[in-house]
Amino acid sequence: MFGIDDPGIWTAYLLSAACLIFAALYGFIRRNEKDEDDHSSNNPDKPSES
Repeated sequence: MFGIDDPGIWTAYLLSAACLIFAALYGFIRRNEKDEDDHSSNNPDKPSES
């Protein structure tokens, strides 16, 4: 395949593709979750509610 016969090279390519897919899915699933730490106090444009 593509002139690369070493299975170690193909394993590295497959693992990197799997990591890419996992990271994309993880980000897609968790994109709307609220952070555990409220960082709104660090925002100078938003008035403090306390």
